Amino acid sequence: MNIDKSQIIELLRSRGDEDKASRAESELPDQVDSEQHKGLLESLGLDVGDLTSKLPGIGGLGL
Repeated sequence: MNIDKSQIIELLRSRGDEDKASRAESELPDQVDSEQHKGLLESLGLDVGDLTSKLPGIGGLGL
């Protein structure tokens, strides 16, 4: 599944993870493939299954 990088950054910032958000901004492509970038997402403290439930437009109700 593809996820827009800006949604991931917004989620990290909403959690107060400014350092991880900055890292995501510089390391992730504009469209993040959840399978291809699973390791990087996990290193940012994000679970792929969790993302689908938290991000609007991917199955979640919002932040």
